[in-house]
Formats: sequence, C-alpha cells, structure tokens
Amino acid sequence: MSEAKEITSTESEGNHPNLWNDGGNRSAESRGTPAVRRRLPDERHSLTHHFSVGGQEGYVTIGLYEDSLPGEMFIRMAKEGSTVSGLMDSFATAVSLAFQYGVPLQVLCDKFSHTRFEPSGWSGNPKIGYAKSLMDYLFRWLELRFLKGEQGILFELPKLVPPQPQGGGGVVKALGQVVGLGDAPACQFCGSLMVRNGSCYRCMECGSTSGCS
Repeated sequence: MSEAKEITSTESEGNHPNLWNDGGNRSAESRGTPAVRRRLPDERHSLTHHFSVGGQEGYVTIGLYEDSLPGEMFIRMAKEGSTVSGLMDSFATAVSLAFQYGVPLQVLCDKFSHTRFEPSGWSGNPKIGYAKSLMDYLFRWLELRFLKGEQGILFELPKLVPPQPQGGGGVVKALGQVVGLGDAPACQFCGSLMVRNGSCYRCMECGSTSGCS
C-alpha cells in the first residue's frame, strides 16, 4: 500500500492515532499532505533507445514532460515470452507512476543501478560497458541521459597520431628516392639502398660507390 493510500485510510477511520508515531515525531501537516500525480499531456514528446545486454535486445521509450523530464516508461524486449513481457510491462508501469508522483529520478537510479541478475553482459554502449542486468543498464542509461547529459564515457578510444616523417637522410627518404630504380643494390658498407650515378650507383648515406669513379 502506498503512503498516499495509508494517509487516506488513516484520516477516514480515525481509530489509529498512533499509526505514524513509530519513534519519530511526524507533524500533522506531513500526515495530511497526499501525493499529487502530475499527468502527462495528451500529446507529448518521447525518446526511444535501442539496447542490448548479453545478446538480449530491446527498446525503451521514455515519454517526456514539457520541461524534458521523464514522465513514463515503456519497455519492449525482443524474443520475449508472455511472462517476461508481463513483468517488464508491470515494472515500466510502476516506474511511470513513480515519475508522475514526483519520485526523484536520482533515487530510482541509485536503487536499481548495479542490480545483478541474468541476462547480463557487454552492452555495446561505450558509455555503459558491462551491464549486470537489464535494470542496471536501463537506469544507468537514464542517469547518463537525464542527469549527467551523457557524460562519463568509460571506454573512450585514444586518438591516433599520424607518424611524422623522419629527417633528411633517413631510410624513408632513401626508399622514396629509389622507387623507380627497381634493381638498385644495397651499400656494402652501411646497408642503405644506393642511387644510380651515371653508369654506377652511389650511396646517399655514407658516400661510397659501387666501383665506378
């Protein structure tokens, strides 16, 4: 039974004055303030996200208020049976009611993130990585999307730096000079490729020749 229903039954019966007096000192104002549901408009924007956890694919759709805060959740799993479908629909309905009755999103994310059960595995999402369960993935994604602005990428690949050409006289330069020579021999003194010099070859590294003057 929710707190709002407990308040209603307490006020109507009036036979349990100490129902809320469980060691704390709750004020009469807090006992007489029912939860207010904030319904979404008939036409609302939504966000649909595809996910995969341990090979189990699905879609989560988040209905949004005018201020872009989440107000409802729909979860659709691929290859699901009637039991899984009913459980996911019921859970999504419970989360939607929590959104509309003002439960902070951070509280839900802290509660359901890192819960562990199957299916679990790599999600393919670089912002999340390994997900311990479907609930773990969904609420970590909600936290990244609505609370952190999709920050905190866990596996950001390093940027590749193109190699810089070596200075004058290097092997790369020597290879570039003899691309069209084909049968150019290697220098017997330093091992570098030689460059044609008239009818002979000359080494650009050490200056030696192949025998011609």
